[in-house]
Amino acid sequence: MPTTHEVTNQPPPLTSYDVSAYPALLESLRTHGAGWAEDEVRELGLLAGGPEAQEWARCVEEQPPVLRTHDRYGHRIDEVDFHPHWHDLMRTAVGHGLHAAPWRRRTPGTHVARAAKLFVWGQTDAGHLCPVSMTYAAVPALRTSPDLAAAYEPLLTSAAYDFGLRPPTTKSGLIAGMSMTEKQGGSDVRANATRAVPSGDGDGLYALTGHKWFTSAPMSDVFLTLAQAPGGLSCFLVPRVLPDGTRNAIRLMRLKDKLGNRSNASAEIEYEGAVGHLVGDEGAGVKTIIKMVNMTRLDCALAIAGGMRLGVVQALHHADHRRAFGARLADQPLMANVLADLAVEAEAATVASMRLAAAVDRGETGTAGETNGADGTDAGQEALFRRIGLAVTKYWVCKRGPAHAAEALECLGGNGYVEESGMPRLYREAPLPSIWEGSGNVAALDALRAMARRPETVTAFFAEVDAAAGADARLDTAIGRLRKDLADVTAVEYRARRVVESMALVLQGALLHRHGDAAVADAFCASRLDGDGGLAFGTLPPGVDTDAILKRARPSGGQYGRS
Repeated sequence: MPTTHEVTNQPPPLTSYDVSAYPALLESLRTHGAGWAEDEVRELGLLAGGPEAQEWARCVEEQPPVLRTHDRYGHRIDEVDFHPHWHDLMRTAVGHGLHAAPWRRRTPGTHVARAAKLFVWGQTDAGHLCPVSMTYAAVPALRTSPDLAAAYEPLLTSAAYDFGLRPPTTKSGLIAGMSMTEKQGGSDVRANATRAVPSGDGDGLYALTGHKWFTSAPMSDVFLTLAQAPGGLSCFLVPRVLPDGTRNAIRLMRLKDKLGNRSNASAEIEYEGAVGHLVGDEGAGVKTIIKMVNMTRLDCALAIAGGMRLGVVQALHHADHRRAFGARLADQPLMANVLADLAVEAEAATVASMRLAAAVDRGETGTAGETNGADGTDAGQEALFRRIGLAVTKYWVCKRGPAHAAEALECLGGNGYVEESGMPRLYREAPLPSIWEGSGNVAALDALRAMARRPETVTAFFAEVDAAAGADARLDTAIGRLRKDLADVTAVEYRARRVVESMALVLQGALLHRHGDAAVADAFCASRLDGDGGLAFGTLPPGVDTDAILKRARPSGGQYGRS
């Protein structure tokens, strides 16, 4: 009897490979003073590419969190149940310091090391990175109030993942969330209607009442939130559980049914006189919480860069093992163009994101004229560069994510459209970072705001890109064109996206020439800066060394190999 189920011309499973074995990532790690962390990054890379972690990710995506508002007796409990593997993912992330290690250990390069780990481990499941990122970002905002920082920072930076609703100071480690946006305002947080009434005891406590439209990670131990105090919009630290063990008056109304990020719970909540600690001064809420927002914007760029890398790996793996029209798919000229173009985009995003993590390291506490580290970097200039570089990079890298994910999915054909491939999960996740912490318009206008309020950020930006002057005539021309664009203030808000896109591309081109691969830098400048490329991926011009680009981009280890 003839068989009908012989499987041929299908790629083997991509398992047990080293996610960290990516030249662009490891080179950035060494370039920016964190080579000491390579063994840690490699360890996490092997975990991320292993079958166990991949199974964890599959389970938490297929079985998303469930809200339980009441127990069986009718008591209000406001809890979210997660798949057990969610806790495995979280325990690994926290144990490896992805949540807050740089604030605990001030070794040079700690933010770069943490960025590399986030990049690697995020390729398992992006959803659990939300509370990890929020915890990382909460620390600098909390430091606005030294007494609160003294009480909570040691627990937020602890390497212990201690899940469960108990008084925060009785736990071995804490996770932080954010609760800012409201349905009538969205990104316009100054329109928030939640009210905060002082206790009157002079203890810094307030009673918060209001409705929050999006609250990330609602099972977190503490939340930074915004509310209208007598002195104006202010920032508060709101614990889930009060010191006496009673639950704070935070009501989980429903979980959002989201396009992606399914493993993570995002809730609509109500405060019914919830107790909150004032963080910073009354009326300084935006100024305080923006410290948190800026840190999470870095993670937005890192998450997309990691997602791009994952898309390239999956597409290359498929194309290396699939034959079509008489040849290996990866060897077909047009497919090689597509794959190389995707690889160039991923490397540009990676190099830029890691450079910004380095700016956090160097400029975290800097003022103009001070120096950090053995390289004598001007810390103040690094802080200025981070301010403008992060805004333009967050805008552009996140804008490129969805198109990149769609093209990588298409490389797998119909197989990529099937959930089992993992590509639909990558595609659904791709739009989120562009929305999170300020959508495209907000990010672009924030870049303009930075330049208007602090013109020295423009000087810092050009100092960065001018360091690559002379490396490529096409880059030099693009830098000159950008100077003219920035000098023209005509309808500048209308042109904001175009201006910021140009800044991001120039920055990526400069960084690729300074710290990247020659073939990748050449392809980037030809297609992105010189206009010798199309609007779709796979339109690199003739003469680009696609073989060199793809050799550099291929994953390694485990089951991966060209058949």
